[in-house]
Amino acid sequence: MRLFIAEKPSLGRAIAAALPGPLQKGPGWLRCGEGEDACVVSWCIGHLLEPAEPARYNPRWKNWRLEDLPVFPDQWQLEPKESVAQQLKVLTSLIRKATVIVHAGDPDREGQLLVDEVIKYCGASCPVERVLINDLTPSAVARALSQTRDNREFRRLSHSALARQRADWLYGINLTRFYTLSYRQQGADGVWSVGRVQTPVLGLVVRRDDTIAGFEPKPWYRLTITAHNEDGPDTTPFDARWLPAESLREHLDEEDRLLSREIADQIAQAARGQPGKILDARFRDRREAPPLPLSLSALQIEAGKAFRMGAKDVLDTAQNLYEKHQLITYPRSDCRYLPEAHFSQAPAVVQAITRVDGSLADAGQQVDLQHRSAAWNDKKVDAHHAIIPTSRSRPSGRLSEAESRIYNLISRFYLMQFMTDAVHREGRLDIALADQRFRASETAVAEAGWKVLQLRARDPAPDDQEQASRKPLPRLAKGDTVLCTDSNVKERITQPPQPFTDATLLSAMTNIARFVSDPELRKTLRETDGLGTEATRAAILETLFRRDY
Repeated sequence: MRLFIAEKPSLGRAIAAALPGPLQKGPGWLRCGEGEDACVVSWCIGHLLEPAEPARYNPRWKNWRLEDLPVFPDQWQLEPKESVAQQLKVLTSLIRKATVIVHAGDPDREGQLLVDEVIKYCGASCPVERVLINDLTPSAVARALSQTRDNREFRRLSHSALARQRADWLYGINLTRFYTLSYRQQGADGVWSVGRVQTPVLGLVVRRDDTIAGFEPKPWYRLTITAHNEDGPDTTPFDARWLPAESLREHLDEEDRLLSREIADQIAQAARGQPGKILDARFRDRREAPPLPLSLSALQIEAGKAFRMGAKDVLDTAQNLYEKHQLITYPRSDCRYLPEAHFSQAPAVVQAITRVDGSLADAGQQVDLQHRSAAWNDKKVDAHHAIIPTSRSRPSGRLSEAESRIYNLISRFYLMQFMTDAVHREGRLDIALADQRFRASETAVAEAGWKVLQLRARDPAPDDQEQASRKPLPRLAKGDTVLCTDSNVKERITQPPQPFTDATLLSAMTNIARFVSDPELRKTLRETDGLGTEATRAAILETLFRRDY
């Protein structure tokens, strides 16, 4: 008997639908086909097993005592989860009858582990194959089922998840007991939960709140001049900002902002009416390639900016689009690249987008399906790929507002891959005047390209106050002379950092290395996926809210 083990019932049903019939339903399983060629599909319901509690290893560890810490198992044990014990019995019975097992867990390390641990727990001795399913549409599932691999190829993925699981156990149990008992000695009540991921995330928020609470606003001064060229054909006036001078370091803060009004006024007065010279002139058209398709964290960050959706809401909505509607590929992905073989599926995917989301019909007609962005790269794809729309052209029922928004956002990033680069017109003039240096700059979008599909954030960042000019600059050259006709000093007030939102906190978790000062730790963190995983970050934030932290 060939036994398929899926991670969850919805995936099991999708696999059964792609296998030859007839279909027979049983408690916790589906039989497909007849006779010797029949296959059985069953499933886990998330983790059917969980790490044993401390008392299972040593009865003494049932009670919380400081002198027993740290608790560290000699031999790790798993025990059935009571809530899903019946399904474990079903799988145990089926595994004992199987001649071949096909591991169909989700294509990530947690999906790898939760099926592997059941196979091992039940003592399976038959061959085990692995199938990677990123897309629940029938044709995609059938294609994946024809491309099985040896499950041993994914052993490291399982070990990675197991290491993380055991680290969570050791860190959470030992430190939660230690801090709870320590605070109880000081008269505090309750349990003080500590987690390997939740506590560093909480630390980010606490540090940010402390910075905001202790912030002392200070005035600083922005100095600009207005100048023009008197001799050339283009005498258009332009603004230039003062560049901080090292000789005035004592009057600058750590961000090179000028803190002295007196110095600012002196420079402004000295510059007014004086000639200057262009030290450097740079003008160019800079091309900007489209952003890659979305990973889960990128999707949560973009949806947070555009729609103010919380991380968990985004994940739940994407999961619905994947499982119920089959409109997007596997959503818990940490990858932003696509297999090169997927490029040939683009016409069908784009056609599906235009049918599901009428607002993108025009964009679907305008894209160039021969254009190939950097997204298609087999070397950057492992067990799963970026989140993209599927070729399914209608949902299973009416989409909610949230589902429509998330589908639209994912579709926009996919369509961008078939659009031309955006072209930015940039210019810069560096000026020496009155023993000081000034810089004028311009920036404009000359050709929008893929940016026509870009959604604007609900809360856009304020214009960069340091940008002296966004208007077109006169096309001057190095060595040209200019005359300063006016100067201006404006007082600004330093601002504290903004409190974290779901979007900015997720961004901090995925780029955690920038919050670490130790160079070796920072290097290690840059090489990893950040704090938490794509699938758990939203749950970590929910846990912190639920615990009133």
